[in-house]
Amino acid sequence: MIVDNKPQHETVMLDGDQLPAFCPNPAMPVWSTHPKVFLDVTKTGKAACPYCGTVYTLKPGAKVHAH
Repeated sequence: MIVDNKPQHETVMLDGDQLPAFCPNPAMPVWSTHPKVFLDVTKTGKAACPYCGTVYTLKPGAKVHAH
C-alpha cells in the first residue's frame, strides 16, 4: 500500500467581485481560524495562505476590478 503523506489543501476559486482575497474565509469553520491575512491573487492568478495552506485561485476569465 502506498500512502501519500503530502498535506491536502483546499482550493478556493474566486471571481473578480470576491476580491480582495483573504483567509480565513467566511466558509471556514470557527475552530480552524487563524489571524486574517489578505492574499494577492492578481499577479499570478493564485496565492496560498501562509497559515493553513489554503490555495486561492482566480476563476478562468475572472475580471479583476480596479479599486
